[in-house]
Amino acid sequence: MAPAKATNAVRLLLGSTALWLSQLGAETVSASKAVTAHLAAKWPETPLLLEASEFMAEESNEKFWQFLETVQELAIYKQTESDYSYYNLILKKAGQFLDNLHINLLKFAFSIRAYSPAIQMFQQIAADEPPPDGCNAFVVIHKKHTCKINEIKKLLKKATSRTRPYLFKGDHKFPTNKENLPVVILYAEMGTRAFSAFHKVLSEKAQNGEILYVLRHYIQKPSSRKMYLSGYGVELAIKSTEYKALDDTQVKTVTNTTVEDETEANEVQGFLFGKLKEIYSDLRDNLTAFQKYLIESNKQMTPLKVWELQDLSFQAASQIMSTPVYDAIKLMKDISQNFPVKARLRMNILICLFQSTLISVAKNLRSQHLYNKT
Repeated sequence: MAPAKATNAVRLLLGSTALWLSQLGAETVSASKAVTAHLAAKWPETPLLLEASEFMAEESNEKFWQFLETVQELAIYKQTESDYSYYNLILKKAGQFLDNLHINLLKFAFSIRAYSPAIQMFQQIAADEPPPDGCNAFVVIHKKHTCKINEIKKLLKKATSRTRPYLFKGDHKFPTNKENLPVVILYAEMGTRAFSAFHKVLSEKAQNGEILYVLRHYIQKPSSRKMYLSGYGVELAIKSTEYKALDDTQVKTVTNTTVEDETEANEVQGFLFGKLKEIYSDLRDNLTAFQKYLIESNKQMTPLKVWELQDLSFQAASQIMSTPVYDAIKLMKDISQNFPVKARLRMNILICLFQSTLISVAKNLRSQHLYNKT
């Protein structure tokens, strides 16, 4: 009996230990609130070799074509080498024309895929041609397409009689001293055998001054992998839908305090309350109450009438021009940022004129009343 009890005790202990470990693991997983996000572009992944060539092109056009000569069929190694080995091979080829600092910059450009959009731009241009079916590379000679090298000579004969193609700022032009030549645009993927065959013929003709040779990147079979981008900020916003109780008395206190602070403003809806309170000190309380009323009415977005919309720009410009130089920019900023409220500018000016008239009439009546009493 004793061995059986011991065996049961051991099983019970192991079972409870396993249960405790599983719960601990579950708590650890549930406690983790990390969110991993990947940002994928709308275009497929672009070859690093083409991105490296765009980096070279930014350095100089000469370095671009020198780099191109050394990597004419480099893409062949991509089929036999690993991605990391191929990456190092590209850096080694680029190192022939760059110093250590620029190599580090190239690595950084690879990490953020900085030149991938440029490759995609050329891909979009090629799609608009459109490319001939089944061609790994093709040329366009003044609106005529071909993917056969032996047809280039034929298409060049009457090329100048056709419309000259438009060249973009980012196009890669083979170095030449002449510009008024037939333009031959090669759409090909650098590093492939199809590119190498076309490049050999076109570069020779360009050196002989027969053509203006332009290269644009073209990938016949884009990668199936997504183009993941880095260097972008991603925000996860979580909205709280919990209803919270709010004390109305505190809200009123805050509102009143805000109004009291705003009453310190000198001008409200065209009324210069600072000047009015200075002239009519006996009406200070009434003016303050009226000022608070105008401040509150300012916050109401009521529809404007037709007559209120007339000459708004003229009224705003007039008020800004009549303001001292040091306050003009401040006033212009206030009008532009609060235009829906300030749109009642013309009405306020009319009210100001009406108010001035009423004050003058009241002042005259008061003087006449005092004169009659005496």
